[in-house]
Amino acid sequence: MDIKKIFENNRNWIVKQLKIDPNYFKKLSKGQSPEFLYIGCSDSRVSAEELMGLEPGDVFVHRNIANMVPNTDLNSMSVINYAVVHLKVNHIIVCGHYGCGGVHAAMQQSDLGILNPWLRNIRDVYRIHRKVLDTITNEEEKYKKLIELNVQEQCINIIKTAEVQKANNERELKVYGWIFDIHSGKLIDLNINFAEILKDITKIYKISD
Repeated sequence: MDIKKIFENNRNWIVKQLKIDPNYFKKLSKGQSPEFLYIGCSDSRVSAEELMGLEPGDVFVHRNIANMVPNTDLNSMSVINYAVVHLKVNHIIVCGHYGCGGVHAAMQQSDLGILNPWLRNIRDVYRIHRKVLDTITNEEEKYKKLIELNVQEQCINIIKTAEVQKANNERELKVYGWIFDIHSGKLIDLNINFAEILKDITKIYKISD
């Protein structure tokens, strides 16, 4: 695509928005108070607001390769802190997607250079759930299961953070694990039972009463 076309698209978009609401940009410039923090994959085929049917200002968005939330990643931790403490979001979503290239790369035994330390986090997910994954003989199904388990583990990483623990006590902030099925366009709630999963590790990670 020609870069000039993007600016043309922008001008057309402005006209379209102003036809719908003449005060659209005045309202947008007043600030943000999103209900949701969305943590998703950087994949160019997955757009947060569009797939959720929401508008600018409704969702605070963070994206990276394979929707990871490592506790050593200052970027992810800063986003969570700002969204929870300052924007006061009430819902945090980790959304993976079938066909994720990052998860697929992590399943390969190959040297990927600078990506190695990042993808090692996904390999750690495989190690934690190896017994379950190794029982799946179909490679495509194993791939999909690892994508789902990766979402689950990133949700747990979020719940471990001090900010989220405090917010959960103060206003019952909720964490959700979703999958976007890139083949059908459907959002799938994994309905993860966090209470059951965290039952045995709460004493280790609990920071706030």
